[in-house]
Amino acid sequence: MARDMSDKEILKMELEQLKLEVNTPRTAVSTTAPEIIAFVEGKSAEDPLIKGVPEDKNPFKEKGGCIIT
Repeated sequence: MARDMSDKEILKMELEQLKLEVNTPRTAVSTTAPEIIAFVEGKSAEDPLIKGVPEDKNPFKEKGGCIIT
């Protein structure tokens, strides 16, 4: 996409993006970190990476073994 555009067009797009970003409201990490921690801890009970997946619902379980003789 960038090959089809002139340098002026690319700079204009970058300027528009920077204008959008400068108006984005910022929040301190010290404010949002406790909220993120609470959210993650609240969802951890249903997280399959922490809890695991029951064998009957696991689509990736081994269907059968391979025997090499």
